[in-house]
Amino acid sequence: MAGERVNLLGLPRAELEAFVAARLGAKPFRARQLMKWIYRRGAADFSSMTDLSQDFRSQLSEVARIAVPEIVAEQVSSDGTRKWMLRMDEVQGIETVYIPEPDRGTLCISSQVGCAMDCSFCSTAQQGFNRNLSVAEIVGQVWLAHRELAAHAEGSDDARGAPPGRGGARGNITNIVFMGMGEPLANYRNVVPAMRTFLDDLGYDLSRRRVTLSTSGLVPQIYKLAEECNVALAVSLHAPNDELRNELVPINRKHPIGELLAACWHYIDKQNGRSVTFEYVMLDGVNDKPEHARQLARLLKGRPAKLNLIPFNAFPGTRYRRSSAAAILKFRDILNDHGVIATIRRTRGDDIDAACGQLAGRVTDRTLVRLGTRLTSTSRAPAEIR
Repeated sequence: MAGERVNLLGLPRAELEAFVAARLGAKPFRARQLMKWIYRRGAADFSSMTDLSQDFRSQLSEVARIAVPEIVAEQVSSDGTRKWMLRMDEVQGIETVYIPEPDRGTLCISSQVGCAMDCSFCSTAQQGFNRNLSVAEIVGQVWLAHRELAAHAEGSDDARGAPPGRGGARGNITNIVFMGMGEPLANYRNVVPAMRTFLDDLGYDLSRRRVTLSTSGLVPQIYKLAEECNVALAVSLHAPNDELRNELVPINRKHPIGELLAACWHYIDKQNGRSVTFEYVMLDGVNDKPEHARQLARLLKGRPAKLNLIPFNAFPGTRYRRSSAAAILKFRDILNDHGVIATIRRTRGDDIDAACGQLAGRVTDRTLVRLGTRLTSTSRAPAEIR
């Protein structure tokens, strides 16, 4: 729309440099100054950017803005985990989760309003799908979390304008994971620029091992990602064979396990990565038997792979139950004994429905046709690079 102000949040450095040159006749260093203000100092108002000339700030305010999603609710778990509900528009909402640890702080962010992947054990999938998030809406989750954590660390609302925490500061965000609502690779066009901002030394300056993209297995996009962006890769595996994975993760009917693993090994080779993390939710009597562990070991032994076993987190209406602690330990031990690195994820934030697989957000005007149904009735690819 003509005359609409451009949201600068999440614009990659090259695009921001091009914007200030084309719209304001400014040199590239102005874009670098803007990035420092937006990401290092958490500024949302051009008037606060005091090392920019008054005339330049006035021009900026006419053609640009810094707009972030609105927080409509916050919940804090007994273990310190924080969950924010963010408004995307009049009726849609997503959820973002911060998980503190003694040596790190992980922010779990969303890439879509809802999800169309139809994984049967995931609460988000049961909400249906509405739309992709924009780059600004993805980066805005990180910007807001920095602001809120800084305010919490200072103990008063007066700290909301404080710079984001860095180094060893309380409430520091050291890791970002795309493990919230949505399938990141189904929103490839917006997720990749957002990740570039997370990695940029004028953005959030995170190392590639501290930004993790988790996918259910969109194979063509994994190959494309290998050419374009170097981050840690996690894959929602959840089954050791195609028959069971077809039931749990319907995208497997389009891209079976063998095809998926080939893409993963290509990604590691291309990006000179250490390993792929395979996520495996533990479902009582479904995928947690010793023979399943041995099948997994045959798939992954000798490969650059780590397995993260996730105790299932229940949500209303689910037919699944969490595997017993004894079953999970036995499963891990079989894998380790067969030379596959396996760890058990500690459940965090389940008392506020912030644990893995529990995020639901607020999804209306949703797509009700599920991926599993579509794959049964058509051979057309279920997700495209947008």
